[in-house]
Amino acid sequence: MSKKRVIGILAAVLILGMASLALADDGGARAAGLWTFFGIAVACGFGIGVAAFGTGLGMGHAINGALQGTARNPEAGGKIMTTMIIGLALIESLCIYALLICFIMVFKIPDLGPMLEAIVKTFG
Repeated sequence: MSKKRVIGILAAVLILGMASLALADDGGARAAGLWTFFGIAVACGFGIGVAAFGTGLGMGHAINGALQGTARNPEAGGKIMTTMIIGLALIESLCIYALLICFIMVFKIPDLGPMLEAIVKTFG
C-alpha cells in the first residue's frame, strides 16, 4: 500500500472522527448519548484492529529473525528460542493492553434506556 493511500485513509478517519464529535454536540442529551455510544463502538473496533495488526506484524518479524538466527547458528537455537518467546509475550501484552482499554471504554457507555428512546424517536 502506498504512502499516499495510507495518509488518505488516516485523514478520512480523522475527518469522520471530528465530524462525529461535531454531530454529538447538538445540545440534546439523548442524541449526544447516542453519538457517544456510536463513537465508542467505532473507536473500540478500530483500536483492536490496529492493535492486532501491529502485534501480528511484530510477531512475524520476531519469528522471522529467530528462524534466520537459528539457521545461521544452530547451536544457539535454545537461547534464541527463549529470547523469542519472551519477546512474543511482551508483544502480545500490547494487544492485551489495547483490549483492556477498549473494555474500559465500553463500560463507560451511558445508560442504554435513553439511547434506545432516542433511536426510536429519531428513526421510528
